Amino acid sequence: MLQVLVDADNLHPARLTALLTALPDDAVITAAGSQRVLDQVQWPLGTALLPRTGWQRADLDLAAAYAPDDGPLILATGDGDFAQLGRRHAGHVLVVSDSPSASLRCVGAVLDPVHDGPDALRHWLLGARVGHDDDNG
Repeated sequence: MLQVLVDADNLHPARLTALLTALPDDAVITAAGSQRVLDQVQWPLGTALLPRTGWQRADLDLAAAYAPDDGPLILATGDGDFAQLGRRHAGHVLVVSDSPSASLRCVGAVLDPVHDGPDALRHWLLGARVGHDDDNG
């Protein structure tokens, strides 16, 4: 399973749109943030939207939505609060951000779909899924 956890308040809507365009249809997406920011993005059907306000409320709800497995995980955030979750994940981890914290840069690959392009993200997904299938098959 490809999990995508989106800290919507932490990324510009253009980055979120570029990310969502590159994701496969079977991605399991959870996005949390202010209603104002969530409303600025056209989310794929089936996205779990968690409108939240208040300091770290969205972070806590995203962490709670995480399902431990060994499939690829995309953390769309620059917030270092997600570094521990990424370090503990058994599969490949991608951080989508234009300015990730130092702790996030140590968790996995880092891509900015606006600057690197959606093909870079698709290439990472292909490698992560092939590696996952090789590990399980």
